Amino acid sequence: MERKDRPFDVIGQLAALRRYARSLVRNSDDAEDLVHDALLRAYEKKQSFRRGGNLRTWLLSILHNAHIDRVRQDRSLARRHEEAAVETEQSLQAAQEHAVRLQQVRDAFFHLPEEQREALHLVAIEDLSYQEAATALGIPMGTLMSRISRARAQLREFEEKTPRASHLRLIGGNGNEGN
Repeated sequence: MERKDRPFDVIGQLAALRRYARSLVRNSDDAEDLVHDALLRAYEKKQSFRRGGNLRTWLLSILHNAHIDRVRQDRSLARRHEEAAVETEQSLQAAQEHAVRLQQVRDAFFHLPEEQREALHLVAIEDLSYQEAATALGIPMGTLMSRISRARAQLREFEEKTPRASHLRLIGGNGNEGN
C-alpha cells in the first residue's frame, strides 16, 4: 500500500546525491560507494530527520560528512586523483573543439580547492540556495559566499588565460594549380 505523503522517500534525491558525490570524489565508482554509505547513514539516523524538514539538504549534508570522514581516513585520495588525471585522455580530435573546451572547463573546476568546488557545485549545479548549501556543508553563509566568490574568480581567471581555438582556413590549393 503506497502512501501519497512519503517524507523519507530518498529515491527522488538519488540523482542529486550522485551528482554531488561525483563532484566531490571525481570517480564514478567511488561516487556510487559514497552515495551508498550516505544512504546507509541516513537510514540508520532516520529518526533524527525532522518531519517537514528539507530531505534533500539533510541527505546532501550526510553525503558531505561521509566524504569528509573518508578523506580523514584515507590520505591517499590525492594520490589516486593524480594517477587518474595522468591516465585521462588529454586531447581530442580537432573537429571536437567544443568537447575539448568542456574538458578544459571541467578540469579547471576539478582543480579548484575542495572547499570551493563543493560550495560552487551545490549552488551552481544542484541549485541550492546559499542558506541550504551552507546548511548542507555545516558552515556559516558568509563562509559559503566567500568560497563561491573565490571559486568564480579562479574560473574567470582561467577563462582569461585560456586561448581560444582559432578557425583556420586553407588558402590556396594543393600546389598543382596551373599544371
